[in-house]
Amino acid sequence: MRLARFVTVAALVLGAVATTHAQAATSYAPLDRPGPRLSVPVATLRAALHCEGDFRHGTLEPVLLSPGTSATPEQNFSWNYERAFTAQHRPWCDLTMPFHTLGDIQVAGEYLVYGIRTMHKLAGRRVAVLGHSQGGMSMRWALRFWPDTRAMVDDIIGMAPDNHGTTAGGACQEGTTRCVPANWQQAADSNFIAALNSGAETFRGISYTNVFTHTDEEVQPSDTAATASASLRTGAGAITNVATQDLCPADAYEHNLMGTVDPVTYALVLDALGHRGPAVPSHIPASVCTEVYQPGIDPANPQNYLQPAQLAPAIVSIVIPGINVVGAPETATEPALRCYVYARGC
Repeated sequence: MRLARFVTVAALVLGAVATTHAQAATSYAPLDRPGPRLSVPVATLRAALHCEGDFRHGTLEPVLLSPGTSATPEQNFSWNYERAFTAQHRPWCDLTMPFHTLGDIQVAGEYLVYGIRTMHKLAGRRVAVLGHSQGGMSMRWALRFWPDTRAMVDDIIGMAPDNHGTTAGGACQEGTTRCVPANWQQAADSNFIAALNSGAETFRGISYTNVFTHTDEEVQPSDTAATASASLRTGAGAITNVATQDLCPADAYEHNLMGTVDPVTYALVLDALGHRGPAVPSHIPASVCTEVYQPGIDPANPQNYLQPAQLAPAIVSIVIPGINVVGAPETATEPALRCYVYARGC
């Protein structure tokens, strides 16, 4: 009887220990734990950040621009938002991510941490981060795991952001295909997306504007604000989730054009930058619905067509597994989450 009781107790203890270890392996870092040292060399981060404008004396909120998957900042922003911001005398910076923004988004997060810290120091005040697609989501990795950046950011603005990944596609299959890291990580059921949204999706003192379109062919679902991948729903931040069709029912710009051309998206971006809090859709005049291009675009300028056209080789790496023409690494499965993501730490 004693032996049997001992074996039973021992089994319970070992089971409890195993459960504790299993829970520790899947629980995420506390929201307030300081972030790790950046692993990317400072010289590399510095070279990736490009800034224009008067950060110290300007009155308009500075903006950090974060490109989408497969894009460089030149391809995503040089022919639209950067021209518009320069005309406004609004200071801005952009970040060139590794491998055309096709690499590990955890690494891109370090570039964003550096960009936020540097811009905040340059301006001596809080800044906004504006991103398209992956770039509208990835800055939240910096805020989640480097808490010091939260006090440096006033606005987070996502244009077609995949805050909850996407259910579209499915070309990458474990055990069958090799894909670039950002493809694996942006699936709705990825470990990356689960970690990104762990604890809280938003943070107090930061305004979040998430603009999406019902015609989005890449980031899905995109049917309603309640279910859209773009939407944020938890945490203490101030949030606006809005579809372009909520303002202009006939707006037909899809995923790529809404973050580069769409005047409705642009109007919401400018509204978010123009006052405390996120964008207020009722502020946008109905006349926006009759416009074709956002400010900053010159239809006669060849760059409007050359820059987007240069995206084609990198886009191939997204839609066709195994074909890689931009040098991005490919993996047979999703990259492992870094140790700082977990409660047990590094």
